[in-house]
Amino acid sequence: MKPVWDRLVRFEGADGKTYYGQPIIASADDLDKQVAAGTLQAKVLEGDDIFAETAVLTNTTINIKKLLGPLTAEDVPIMRCIGLNYMGHIKEAGRKTPTHPMYFLKPSTCVADWGENIPIPKLAQDDQCDYEGEMCLVIGKAGKDIPKERALEYVGGYLCGNDVSSRKWQRDPELAGPVPQFNFSKGFDKYAPMGPMLVSPKLVGAADNLPLQTRVNGELRQDSSTADLLFDVPALIAFLSQGTTLEKGSVIMTGTPSGAGFGMKPPQWLKHGDTVEVTIGELGTLRNKIVFT
Repeated sequence: MKPVWDRLVRFEGADGKTYYGQPIIASADDLDKQVAAGTLQAKVLEGDDIFAETAVLTNTTINIKKLLGPLTAEDVPIMRCIGLNYMGHIKEAGRKTPTHPMYFLKPSTCVADWGENIPIPKLAQDDQCDYEGEMCLVIGKAGKDIPKERALEYVGGYLCGNDVSSRKWQRDPELAGPVPQFNFSKGFDKYAPMGPMLVSPKLVGAADNLPLQTRVNGELRQDSSTADLLFDVPALIAFLSQGTTLEKGSVIMTGTPSGAGFGMKPPQWLKHGDTVEVTIGELGTLRNKIVFT
């Protein structure tokens, strides 16, 4: 994919309208600083398809009043989520190393914006709410049976994500059944915030050596690198597209490293009011507050 932008944000302008645009920054760190200072600006993108080469990156500059997530639920037909893709996480989960990618699905209703509160339903609040910082990618054009050597042609962009999880509904035999289950326990509304921006493969290639950190209320919990992925981006796309069409706009969450709350001693569950930050080199920082509803 060769989108006309290098980085892309979705935002509200002072006029209350929603825009797509390329943020005027020199690095991912600049975005977070300028958002905090209220000085972030973007060049407006025009066109119906953010991934199309026919989209136009204009010289019109707009002040960003409110930063949103780069994707809406309507943009994402489905989310394919990879489990057990970092060796440290495999060990803390007490599982064997998979010979093929293990994946589950999240519905598009899981999509949440950068900065949006994440609502935790009552059935998932009791000592089980957890975080999983992850690098995500968006499929920029539909494809099927994609060979590994051509996989990056289908990547529209990369971004940070948090695979919010309810561990009792995932792992407790009385709730999940005799084997762990994932779709229900990780599929509640807004359980996949993503942001703050899409970053083109033009800047980060296969995104295979980016530092990844997750913090809860400023405390470092996860500290790894995408270099430690068991199955990298080309391998995931090639595997998932076997006999299956990867639709444009679909998201692949590539897995989380060790340091999730359930693996700590004692376990550290997310509480009402906690702030979770996922920072990935070149991709920026995703920040959301946990709200028990």
